[in-house]
Amino acid sequence: MERKMGKGGEGEEGENMAAWLVGVNTLRIQPFKLPPLGPHDARIRMKAVGICGSDVHYLKTMACASFVIKEPMVIGHECAGIIEVVGSEVKHLIPGDRVAIEPGISCWRCDLCRNSRYNLCPEMKFFATPPVHGSLANQIVHPADLCLKLPDNVSLEEGAMCEPLSVGIHACRRAVVGPETNVLIIGAGPIGLVTMLAARAFGAPRVVIVDVDDSRLAVSKNLGADQVVKVSPNIQDIDQEVVEIQQAMGVVIDITFDCAAFSKTMTTALNATGPGGKVCLVGMGHPELTVPLTGAAQREVDVVGIFRYKNTWPLCLDFLRSGKIDVKPLITHRFGFSQKEIEEAFETSARGGNAIKVMFNL
Repeated sequence: MERKMGKGGEGEEGENMAAWLVGVNTLRIQPFKLPPLGPHDARIRMKAVGICGSDVHYLKTMACASFVIKEPMVIGHECAGIIEVVGSEVKHLIPGDRVAIEPGISCWRCDLCRNSRYNLCPEMKFFATPPVHGSLANQIVHPADLCLKLPDNVSLEEGAMCEPLSVGIHACRRAVVGPETNVLIIGAGPIGLVTMLAARAFGAPRVVIVDVDDSRLAVSKNLGADQVVKVSPNIQDIDQEVVEIQQAMGVVIDITFDCAAFSKTMTTALNATGPGGKVCLVGMGHPELTVPLTGAAQREVDVVGIFRYKNTWPLCLDFLRSGKIDVKPLITHRFGFSQKEIEEAFETSARGGNAIKVMFNL
């Protein structure tokens, strides 16, 4: 029997509905039973949920990096919503509060958590990372201390953008971006663009972005890149492209962010970065890379990696509140929460092209 859907994807009887990934290229809006509300939890009505590259990876292959989906899973982790109910011990939130939601629940007991590196917690439970369900649903239950109130001048969509923006902010912290560091960004996709916005907010005086796609480079320029450089996917072009990139920068490249993570992009990053500089690997394009480390080591180029983020939401919200970062231009496509629209939204995100951030409005 076909289930008739009400407003916002809710069933006729008002039960909670969610977007379930049930197989390769197969999403279904189906009932999603919520866990009981604990004393430190909040129940949130989702209002804005963005599509991440990892969501598309899961849809296309049922896997992302080492994470493999073995049973149906609710998708989505970039989200913001409105508090419906809070647990008995929650004092900082009340029903009606608009909140941005940090999607990872760490154990807070292990050495990594106690040393403020909770993003590396081996017991992390992260939205839409198997076997943990995500947040593309009418409502979810989540720890209240991971729900941060939005400033009055920050929209719910901007609140959902705190998740990808957090990746850029964490990368800038790891690489120690500041007013004396000139920054190269390889890859002008959504993460490359938020990394550029974060680098600017951290005071980087000059930012150059590199990509293979003209439309992405045009967006980068409009968002404030000082220079853009179009490159090819051919690895034999690296030497000439490094010269072009260094000329575009005009000064020594202090920090390079590889937001793509292929052998060619990482080789370009290592070769373009100046002596004593730093390369930060942000992307997850390929699990194994072949790169010229010896030459980079001789120039004392440091290589650092990032995994998700930690303690970034307060700074994200401050940057958005103050106008120091504007993420609104990154939201290029919007969809509602129906079976047809979730399929169209994921197809739009997967195609790329002029789509940067695809957002659901629930």
